Amino acid sequence: MDAKVTLSFDKEIIEKAKEYAAANNMSLSRLVEYLLNKTLMAGHGSLEEYPISDWVSQVAEGRAEYHTRKRSRKDLKDEFFSSRKK
Repeated sequence: MDAKVTLSFDKEIIEKAKEYAAANNMSLSRLVEYLLNKTLMAGHGSLEEYPISDWVSQVAEGRAEYHTRKRSRKDLKDEFFSSRKK
């Protein structure tokens, strides 16, 4: 059963959290619920016992990888101009 709760956060944090939740196809309420559930299920007696690296791993999307391919100057120019025509 869902219950309502009122929380206060910095406005900028709320906006970023809403964007993050939307990018992950969930509501801000479900994101907060998920993070609280993960924290409580870990069995730590206090926040000092909670390893921050676990939390970072939960919200991170993984290591950034950049895949590029060599393109000629002409290909780059053609790609640029074709994108401008749209």
